Amino acid sequence: MALDRILVIDDTAIIRKSLEERLRGKRYAVSTAASIAEAEKRLTTSEFDLIFLDMELPDGDGRVFIDRVSHADHKPLVVMITANGSVETVVECMRSGAFDYVQKPFSMSQIDMVLKKASEFQRAVKVTDFLNRDSISRREIIGQSPPIVKLRDLIQKVARVNATVMISGENGTGKELVANEIFLNSYRANKPFIKVNCAAISETLIESEFFGHEKGSFTGATEQRDGRFELADGGTILLDEISEISLALQAKLLRVLQEREFERVGGNKTIKVDVRVIATTNRDLLKSVEKGEFREDLYYRLNVFPIRVPPLRERTGDVEILANHFLERFAKEHGLKSAGFSESGIAGLLAHHWPGNVRELQNVVERAAILAEPEAPIGAELMGLSVPAGFVAPTPAPAPAPKPVPLAAVETEIPTPPPAAETPAPPNGEIVPLHELEKRAIFEALEKTNGNRTQAAELLQISIRTLRNKLAEYREQVPEGEAA
Repeated sequence: MALDRILVIDDTAIIRKSLEERLRGKRYAVSTAASIAEAEKRLTTSEFDLIFLDMELPDGDGRVFIDRVSHADHKPLVVMITANGSVETVVECMRSGAFDYVQKPFSMSQIDMVLKKASEFQRAVKVTDFLNRDSISRREIIGQSPPIVKLRDLIQKVARVNATVMISGENGTGKELVANEIFLNSYRANKPFIKVNCAAISETLIESEFFGHEKGSFTGATEQRDGRFELADGGTILLDEISEISLALQAKLLRVLQEREFERVGGNKTIKVDVRVIATTNRDLLKSVEKGEFREDLYYRLNVFPIRVPPLRERTGDVEILANHFLERFAKEHGLKSAGFSESGIAGLLAHHWPGNVRELQNVVERAAILAEPEAPIGAELMGLSVPAGFVAPTPAPAPAPKPVPLAAVETEIPTPPPAAETPAPPNGEIVPLHELEKRAIFEALEKTNGNRTQAAELLQISIRTLRNKLAEYREQVPEGEAA
């Protein structure tokens, strides 16, 4: 809830009373005042999120009072109460800084509508302010290896539902990138995406970060603050490195996952939220459960849909693709000219074990791009890599057995190779044109993978884009009337 404390300023007792009862019934903290002087006293001791303000008060014009609150550190929204609903009056209210207005006599349904608008506005302001400090960066998941193809498939499947996701993997593998993709492909993509780095916040402050706090609830709590779960209401929250939170906080987090409700630190009002939870960890949480470091019930609450991000050493076929992607990106960012990688550079990239995974590769390539001479290929030495004597680039891991593909689907996707009788095997000693060998290799790879282009490109050790271009070229070469 973005609104908590509301001040009603009106010199008519029945209006003050009816508004107070309505607002308290909706669990707001309400104060009232019959004059500007009385309202001034309320503001010296309390902060308010919303003020209902009568335009005409015994000791002054309500519009003048707006200027007073607009210069306060905590700026409340002001809703003017007016007996005159003319266009000129409304425009004058808005120019004075009012958020909205209601005309006497008003109904409680009108008040409810104003409350809804004000709550949504305040929450949007708070979320925007938070996201300005913690922006979402969209980076494509790069790679064509079988583990990455499987990872993309899992992301697409879980993004469409509301299940809690646990993303595990070594440091530098791209767990946060996976979380971003799940969010951006979900139906909550136009709602807040709030991140909490559990490892970067001290144990004494993390509960306040999660659930917020009331003013004066602890030393340094000089004002009320909304927590990350409250900011994420309606959207998604990412609990990065969830294994780092204490057992005491784990119990409170379990309640939020089960009941979708909590109280701020120092508060007693229950706040309900609708939040999708994504968590990441670089540890084996089952081992942490066995050691008593992580609650078993919380583990199973979080581990509804587990996703493991593979380390770079398990997807060596993507190393060169990633390196070229990073080199192109950093050359553009830093205004550099690049001639790519030399043979020794590629060999060094493929020979390295990459204990720091994709993050280490990214840093190595960025440093080399900055150090490289203009238009000089980047070698292994410039990247601080070595090539073992006799090193041979590893053969890409075989793709998993593909699911059967209906013949009709394959025939509409790729051109069918000409019958064997039309392309007889050459007699001994005859040289087959290179383009014909290439064409045969492509069709053989497609046949082995049941028409799966990604897997065929892996077998051929070419990019999927190259494969698509070749198939388009062959399709153009098929005479009219033949199968295509």
